[in-house]
Amino acid sequence: MIAKARRRKGWPQRDLAAMIDKSESWVSQAERDVIPVNGLETLRRISDVLGIPLPELLAAAQPSTHQPTSGRQPAASARVGRNLGPEEGDDPVRRRELLAAAAVVFASPLTGATPAEASSLAPLEDLLLYGTAAAPKGSEVTPAGVAAAVKTSRQHFRAARYDTLARTLPGQIAQAQALQPAELSATAVADLYNIAARLCIKLGEDGLVAITADRALSSARFGGDTLTIAEAHRMVSSAWRRQGHLARATDIAVRAAQDVRADHRTPEPIRLATSSSLLATAGYTAAKMGDRQTAQALIEEAAETAKAGRTPAEARTDVGVQQVLLHELSIHYLLGDAGQAIDLAKTIDPTALPTAERQGRFFIDVARCFDQWGKPEQCYRALLAAEQAAPQEIRRGTVKGLAGGLLRHDRSLPGVRAFASRAGVPVN
Repeated sequence: MIAKARRRKGWPQRDLAAMIDKSESWVSQAERDVIPVNGLETLRRISDVLGIPLPELLAAAQPSTHQPTSGRQPAASARVGRNLGPEEGDDPVRRRELLAAAAVVFASPLTGATPAEASSLAPLEDLLLYGTAAAPKGSEVTPAGVAAAVKTSRQHFRAARYDTLARTLPGQIAQAQALQPAELSATAVADLYNIAARLCIKLGEDGLVAITADRALSSARFGGDTLTIAEAHRMVSSAWRRQGHLARATDIAVRAAQDVRADHRTPEPIRLATSSSLLATAGYTAAKMGDRQTAQALIEEAAETAKAGRTPAEARTDVGVQQVLLHELSIHYLLGDAGQAIDLAKTIDPTALPTAERQGRFFIDVARCFDQWGKPEQCYRALLAAEQAAPQEIRRGTVKGLAGGLLRHDRSLPGVRAFASRAGVPVN
């Protein structure tokens, strides 16, 4: 069935392999029935790109031993459920996949990835506006229980599980608000609002960014934790930037970097790492303003500071040399230096980036640079790599804009219409 559908489209096996994220050898063996095809995500990809209804593929992948007398097909889950395993492997496998994705972006054929689902911020908005949220049933309103909730939320963000984060954050904030004493509660609440602000940035909800950043800063000041206050200032800076107040946003981040370095209650290596993140944010904002000299000076200072710093075990945000490199990549793009950005990107090992969110962002930034450079195929490759690294990253407005532009090349970019649809772009 797969071979016939592929031939009708006039595609060689290598094109189908690229679009479903498999090797040409795998496609050849699958079409000759040498290996089984029973992974649900793989079957979905094949269905999308070849236009074969998924129930037909499921029936072919695992024929039923009992033919119903009614003529209706048995439920797909009953036929194949016990044979479907996870599509992702262990960490070494993921490392190889990311390295392969990076190679694809700069040199190899196109690749495919897993669809993403939209995330709803309605529960968070209700909490912010009306206070309508309750702590999860069975949750512990204790310092350990609330700390675990903060850690879980941070892990969801770093793994780019934005749908889960949007669903669970309001309850975790309510749980943290119920903690006593008030100072301990305030720091945990601020940490969660900082995460909420980052989530709102990802989903393009600028109004909610301003509200969550303000809540984070107010709570952080009451709690008095230096690193939480610094991260809240970074979120406030981002909120001002997204509202177009670029000079003010730059000043907020720079001053916050100075404040955290001057607070000697925190070990110096951790203060340096935190201030490097703030300086990189300030450099990015200066580049958005078109101030090349300031942007370059700030990112250079951020790089030097990051080298001297040390990431704390429970960092409020992603810090370190790799994080600064991502900001430098974005700065080159904002200043119109796409070629220089791509040269830098080729030196970055995506597997060295600490989280799926950072990996997805890296590939999206590479895609933006290739788009700026007028190279649609490489842009598309990078977007597919981003989807492979962090599927929910492709629901961002930036990706939708890029995918919409790529639709002009749909005949030369196999599978681009399906990708655009997965990204949330209306496709006629």
